[in-house]
Amino acid sequence: MSDVRIGVIGGSGLYEMEGLRIQEERKLETPFGDPSDAYIIGELEGKRVAFLPRHGRGHRLLPSELNYRANLYGMKVLGVEWIVSVSAVGSLKEGYAPTDILIPDQFFDRTRHRPDTFFGNGLVAHVSFAHPICGQLAEWMAAGSRSAGATVHEGGVYVCMEGPMFSTLAESLDYRRNNFDVVGMTNLQEARLAREAEMSYATMAMVTDYDCWHEEEEDVSGAAVMEVIRQNVHTAQEAVRRTIRLIDDSRHSPFKGILRHALITDPSLVPADTLEALAPIVSRYLRS
Repeated sequence: MSDVRIGVIGGSGLYEMEGLRIQEERKLETPFGDPSDAYIIGELEGKRVAFLPRHGRGHRLLPSELNYRANLYGMKVLGVEWIVSVSAVGSLKEGYAPTDILIPDQFFDRTRHRPDTFFGNGLVAHVSFAHPICGQLAEWMAAGSRSAGATVHEGGVYVCMEGPMFSTLAESLDYRRNNFDVVGMTNLQEARLAREAEMSYATMAMVTDYDCWHEEEEDVSGAAVMEVIRQNVHTAQEAVRRTIRLIDDSRHSPFKGILRHALITDPSLVPADTLEALAPIVSRYLRS
């Protein structure tokens, strides 16, 4: 373990911000394969922070190609307890305009091809996920984003779709009928795995478009999304920097200890290789 307590997952441009002193790049191997890229470890606002480019530098990986387990496992190995996520989303409501930031408190799953648990291979755990976002981290994120000048909306449902194509019109209209707030392709698996690893997670969902439901707006395209992201990279950097300033990393995540009553399997029956692979996550409770 290291003394890095804060992790940031987002675009590669996030760690090119004023005031960040990069100390090292650390490549990690995990039992689940390779993370998206090396972890960029540095000091920001007097705190050690690990940045991970979600899609790899140069945006090389599809949402369905991301090795979510390796990415979050690597954060756990580094000692991270607070994970700040930044991602692009489509708005499903008139009141959430491009360049706004929404900090969701719920997820709805429409993915189908993604491993999203550390458990299995002889070890069963059932973790509570009724409230998937860390409320304390979300408060810090909202305050930091507002102080950076962003229009911020707190609470809402992020529907996570498979991708890489954007929604059909029928899907987009159905999301609206279900009163979902934004649509994205990456954050649900991160939130699930962070919870299993007893880390706090919150996401800064940056609105780039109106999906395809809005009759007066053009249908979403990759080029349009990237243009909004480029226009707002400074706001994203500043929101992240100010959020990190507010995070009290001397505190433990409120989810530390949740596995104590979630591990179901008789410890004497858990395979030794499973215990070894999951040692950073379960060694407090189970020993090989």
